[in-house]
This record gives sequence, C-alpha cells and structure tokens, in this order.
Amino acid sequence: MPIRLTGLYRYPLKSSKGQRLQQSEVLSSGLPFDRMWMIARPNGLLVTGRDFPKLVLLSAEPSDEGLTLSAPGMPTLFIATSRFNQIHPASVWQSDFTARHGASDADAWCSAYLGEQVVLLWAGFELNRHSSTEVPIAFVDGHPLLLIGEASLGDLSERVGRSLSMQRFRPNLIVRGAEAFAEDRWKKIRIGEVIFNFVKPCERCVFTTIDPETGEKSKDQEPLRTMAKYRKSAAGVLFGQNINVEKGGIIHEGMAIEILE
Repeated sequence: MPIRLTGLYRYPLKSSKGQRLQQSEVLSSGLPFDRMWMIARPNGLLVTGRDFPKLVLLSAEPSDEGLTLSAPGMPTLFIATSRFNQIHPASVWQSDFTARHGASDADAWCSAYLGEQVVLLWAGFELNRHSSTEVPIAFVDGHPLLLIGEASLGDLSERVGRSLSMQRFRPNLIVRGAEAFAEDRWKKIRIGEVIFNFVKPCERCVFTTIDPETGEKSKDQEPLRTMAKYRKSAAGVLFGQNINVEKGGIIHEGMAIEILE
C-alpha cells in the first residue's frame, strides 16, 4: 500500500482548535497562518493549553485581514491585523523575540475567557524569530511542521486501551500506509513537489493528556503515562517528528509520499 498524506492541519492561535485543510501552500516557515497568533502573559511569556486546557475549545479563523475568535460562552470577535500596531516582547520556551500587540478588545476577550489577565500577540508579516536550524518561525514550539503516522497513533491507542484522537498531538501532516513509528527512521520525503527534511523527534508533555473535544485532562494521565513506558529517551517522551521545508509548493490530502532518505 502506498504511503499517503491523509491529514493536513493548522492551528492559527497557539493551543487553539485545529483547522483541517484539504490543501495548502507550504512555506519555509510552515503552513500559512499556522501559530501566527498567541495568547501571552502581559510580559510576553507564552500561555498554552498546559496552563489553560480550555484553550483547545477556542476557534480562531484567520484571513489576510485579521483573526476571528469564538469560544463557548463568548461573543464572536474579529480583530484586524492593522490593530496590532505596537512592538511587544514575546517568549516561547526560552526563545525571546518581538511580536505585535495593540488590540485592547482582543486582550479583554481573551482575559475574560481564561479568567486571567493576558494579551493577544500576532507574529506579524515579518517573522522576528528563527529555529535552531535558522528557519523563520512564528509561535510554534521550535520547528515549522510536525508529522505523525496513523499507525503510530494506532499502536499507542492499543497500548492505552482506548481510541485516542490525533488532535491530542497537534500534527500538521498525518500519513497512512507506513508501519508504526516508521517516521522515526525517515530523513527526507517528497509530497508532490514539496520536499521535507526531518530535524528531530517531538518531545511530548502533559498537553497530550487534554481531550481536544472537552478540554479536560485525563484522570489516568494517559496517553503520557503509556508513552513514558516505551517512547522515553534521554531527550524525553517522543512522539511525532519535527520537520523543515527544503522546497515549498502545494500539497493536498491524498497525495503519495516518497521516502527519499
């Protein structure tokens, strides 16, 4: 059976609900609009679903004009990108850079939803942050894209004893047709005209225990507990692969995947 791309997702606001795409352009920085907005403490330090699990229930719809926010119990709010007219410090996992701020109503909306004073930041048209491999990135944890195989999730679900949603792991690319954790051995793949290089495995944390449908943490600490039994290394608990873009272009669901290395 050929290996194919069966899922394509972006997360416009860091830790918010994912958006499934039928096709997308692929840039050196990843998918357009992916993690281009972030909720932060007033000092710019990131806020994620680890701190506020209900963030996974928040929907963020991006466009060239701005961002539309919606969440349970909250009015819908549109914020134009032109409102983000102030330079503001930002910090993502010890990576310090500058982003854009300025929409006070967006700050108030996010603060009301989370019950704590926060601000909404936009990465801006010009990205002021780079990965460890010198790739321009917005508010992703460390690298432009994340890939996971369906068989890998199936293996984990079987070990846990219940079906797990792929959205717990927030991948951009989902593949089918390879054996479980085959992606651990890949170094370079091609999808259509787009070429991806594999950088490093993704280290997982308590965020994986949050149900993306309910925003609640699992009481049994799964699937993190099971992953720690057979996916743990010196770097941490590993699941999924961080990847860079060597050559951009357009990809869509159903495309065949060629393993180059």
